[in-house]
Amino acid sequence: MTVIDIPGSKSVTARALFLAAAAEGTTTLLRPLVSDDTEGFAEGLGALGYEVRREVGEWRVEGRPAGPGAEAAEVYCRDGATTARFLPTLAAAGHGTYRFDASAQMRRRPLRPLTEALRTLGVDLRHGEKEGHHPLAVHARGVKGGALTLDAGQSSQYLTALLMLGPLTAEGLDITVTDLVSEPYVEITLAMMRSFGAEVRQEGRTYRVAPTGYRARTYGIEPDASTASYFFAAAALGPGRSVTVPGLGRGALQGDLAFVDVLRRMGADVEVGEEGTTVRSTGVLRGLTVNMRDISDTMPTLAAIAPFADGPVRIEDVANTRVKECDRLDACAENLRRLGITVRTGPDWIEIHPGTPTGPVEIATHGDHRIVMSFAVTALPTPGITFDDPGCVKKTFPDFHRVFDTFVHTP
Repeated sequence: MTVIDIPGSKSVTARALFLAAAAEGTTTLLRPLVSDDTEGFAEGLGALGYEVRREVGEWRVEGRPAGPGAEAAEVYCRDGATTARFLPTLAAAGHGTYRFDASAQMRRRPLRPLTEALRTLGVDLRHGEKEGHHPLAVHARGVKGGALTLDAGQSSQYLTALLMLGPLTAEGLDITVTDLVSEPYVEITLAMMRSFGAEVRQEGRTYRVAPTGYRARTYGIEPDASTASYFFAAAALGPGRSVTVPGLGRGALQGDLAFVDVLRRMGADVEVGEEGTTVRSTGVLRGLTVNMRDISDTMPTLAAIAPFADGPVRIEDVANTRVKECDRLDACAENLRRLGITVRTGPDWIEIHPGTPTGPVEIATHGDHRIVMSFAVTALPTPGITFDDPGCVKKTFPDFHRVFDTFVHTP
């Protein structure tokens, strides 16, 4: 059995940076993810006037409950969706003029539901080019609060950003959600907000956030469950392979750990304990139909091993994967077809038929880290798979290729 130490969660690290910046006092983050996304978030905080001291295994953030220390700033969000959505929301609670821009990839991704919600709250927010997309400028004068209605059917990050803003408003915030995708990510947000002293309750589809502010603390970042999915999938693919990921057990915050339940349904031997999770190959992978709305970041992982199942694998309710770093649904279909696999797709589903992938094929990554890491699993029994942009894994796991290669070649 191989034990793999997975880097810290990107989702948890980004939320922790926001909460630490907004809190009264100095917060220490233990084992934060060090990647392009999280470093971009930390640099964005620095540009806004927050002090972030980064040391190996430990980041310290000096909180500023009143908002950014800079009266004016220009922030480049790189490729990071959490950076591009969370930092303008955090800046709105302060006082000053803050301009945000992002990579071409991030400029294509939608912001409209979030920016319209901020405008509803009285925030002076202006898009520089295309409405509902970066670049944008926030002319911040604090946020009074109040009630709003939000469609979070494209991304739960819209709701997360507004929830985390709530304690920084003068009067609190009531958010009624008409649609919501990836709900487990919202559960992460609520748990972390409460651990930093916020008071938030849910009444049906309405979230009520009190204007409590936040309190600094020491906060440990758990391993990234989405990243762990590649190692779990590789173990399930076998033959005779197993992996244990410590730090992701029954008490884990991240909903993407439920990917192992999909592997269990397919025939893998799965054990979720208090301190970690183990997946072992049984030599069997069964086809199935699965709704992945709540764990859609792991859709490419399942798609990558689907050809090796004994029947079709149909993944449903994943329309939101079309507005990620790339159109992941089409990217998976495109690459599987190039490998000789029969694939059918619809607006929010993909169906992959059994077959033997054949190379040589260069995977079209579209600059998406999850496409690379997913098809690295497909490559295990498939000679000749290469990637047109293997380095884009730096977004969440810069050392992925070395760690995955070590895992593959460990007896």
